[in-house]
Amino acid sequence: MSGKVKGIVIALGVAGLIGVSFAIPDVRGHLPEHTPAGEHWSLLVQYFPGLVHNLHGIIAPYKTWVAGEEPSRVSHMVMAVIVALLAIGAGVFVRRRAACADGGLQPDRKLTVVSFIEILCETILSLMEGIMGEKNARRYFPLIASLAVFILFSNLLGMIPGFVPPTDSLSTTLALGTVVFFSTHFLGVREHGISYFKHFLGPIVKWYALPLMLLMLLIETVSHLVRPCSLAVRLMGNIMGDHKVLFMFLSFGMLLVPLPIVALGLLVAIVQTLVFSLLSIVYIALAIEHQEGH
Repeated sequence: MSGKVKGIVIALGVAGLIGVSFAIPDVRGHLPEHTPAGEHWSLLVQYFPGLVHNLHGIIAPYKTWVAGEEPSRVSHMVMAVIVALLAIGAGVFVRRRAACADGGLQPDRKLTVVSFIEILCETILSLMEGIMGEKNARRYFPLIASLAVFILFSNLLGMIPGFVPPTDSLSTTLALGTVVFFSTHFLGVREHGISYFKHFLGPIVKWYALPLMLLMLLIETVSHLVRPCSLAVRLMGNIMGDHKVLFMFLSFGMLLVPLPIVALGLLVAIVQTLVFSLLSIVYIALAIEHQEGH
């Protein structure tokens, strides 16, 4: 396929995705009956309202941990399952490619699922090697790579009109941040044993420094508890804002107007994935590093 033909195909694909938002203008402004009040329009809500209603009925008796209220959204849960299935499918495809006769060593001439995953994994691995060294990077690579793939796929899904990114919900991002939080301390304890918690007391662990130790314990505890919240709020806020801006520009019904926002959304999706992954790497590196006196 020539470069000109490829360009035409890509342009038609982008135009088609943007056209989805105003090809059915009658359904953009309202939701089906019996849809939870917290949901906003998406293809899932429009064409599968029964599924959304049933899922909401299942989780309605359980209050949310953060706000202590009845859950008002469930679409992000379905989208998270879709993203997980896509990530698993991509992983299986890459694994089968690696099991080929050439061992997957011959690179593809164009951007494919395999080359895309390779670029993402190489980027994450290089970040990890620069922070925690090659040995630890390869040891903890599966955790960070899994988070990066899920977050990136979730962010990119939100760029397709009619789909809701799972990462625009605090429930999803806080769950990801909680995984990083518990993984960090589990790996720290596994690396150092119970002495891992000494660094919560500060650099001087002596009886005469008890007031300073208590102050440092309070500061370190608060800072560690804030970490998953900061990861969650940062990711959720950026993706939610980008998704709302894109939806607003798509609602204008003008084909070329949303293109700059789509490009900006792609940048936000990639940057936020790298930021979340980078901070997770730093937290784990700080937990497993060996320092004098600890």
